[in-house]
Amino acid sequence: MHLLLSNDDGYRAPGLECLARHLSELAELTVIAPSRDRSGASNSLTLDQDLHVHTAPNGFHYVEEGTPTDCVHLGITGLMEPEPDMVVSGINNGANLGDDVLYSGTVAAAMEGRTLGLPAIAVSITSRTPQHYETAALITCSLIRRLSEQALPPEIIINVNVPDLPLEDLRGLCMTRLGHRHRAEPAIRQEDVNGRSVWRVGPPGPDKDGGEGTDFHAVREGFVSVTPMQVDLTRHHDFSTLSEWLQKISL
Repeated sequence: MHLLLSNDDGYRAPGLECLARHLSELAELTVIAPSRDRSGASNSLTLDQDLHVHTAPNGFHYVEEGTPTDCVHLGITGLMEPEPDMVVSGINNGANLGDDVLYSGTVAAAMEGRTLGLPAIAVSITSRTPQHYETAALITCSLIRRLSEQALPPEIIINVNVPDLPLEDLRGLCMTRLGHRHRAEPAIRQEDVNGRSVWRVGPPGPDKDGGEGTDFHAVREGFVSVTPMQVDLTRHHDFSTLSEWLQKISL
């Protein structure tokens, strides 16, 4: 098996290095990651400038000013021959729960792999200052072994959130749905040295829909949250509602 590993924290991120070390014992591995932290890049693809790919002393490839989506796209469509068998993204510093997946570069890297036809996993650890990357790496390896034994339906992206705990303290793996957060905190206005207004995006809101069955609840209770996701955003069950609504519009 040949894996493509990427992330959104940049090619120097300790989570990437830890996961690469473990995955290299499991399969052939190619690492293609952004040159710097691109957290929050979502699914952005660079179309207005050339992309330069460099190789670090440890063999990791990094895309200068590239996004996570750029990295996976270049890997699958240009850099890797033959194509990889699977895309793995992570280990991200901090959780990607609920609405976070809309902004997450970690999830976007996995989503690009799935869009291009490959199985994909996004892995995050639920701390901004993790102490137990090894736990998340071992969980990822277990999931990949299971996928090699029995593939999941081709449209599924697996979004994994691992509590920052020793492996023996985890309560298990739990299938979850995405929860929802309250709206984000207000943007923060500051002044630069010239007295001009500058702005920082405010922190995300706390969970609003975080009860039993959600990814928020699972990680709070010490479980690894495993959420099946898909690229198709169509609300199929609302076709009849929208159809009736559109019929009221006359041209």
